[in-house]
Amino acid sequence: MRLFSWEEVKTEVMNPSLKRRVITGEKAMVAQVFIAKGGVVPEHHHESEQLTYILEGALEFELEGQTVVVRKGEVLHIPSNVPHRAVALEDTLDLDIFSPIRLDWLDGTDHYLRRGE
Repeated sequence: MRLFSWEEVKTEVMNPSLKRRVITGEKAMVAQVFIAKGGVVPEHHHESEQLTYILEGALEFELEGQTVVVRKGEVLHIPSNVPHRAVALEDTLDLDIFSPIRLDWLDGTDHYLRRGE
């Protein structure tokens, strides 16, 4: 067992409009993701199933040929290996849950998020 406090988790600046904090276990991980208004998460896909819970703000997602706006208090399920992208319509804080864990987020090979550094 481990107890975490978000305030004690290192904030990683990915690019000028995106930063995150990550907590991981053996089979699942959770991340606070901060995206400034107008910030873009480029299209990508991953093996991990993803749940995105919007705590503040709103994100516009494109996936499976559809556009969906996810607002404060809503959760979007993104199945494994589905290409998706997102644009922040407002300054946004979301909580992303992944299973299995995103090794690219842990080893720094998530280049699609590091553009603009």
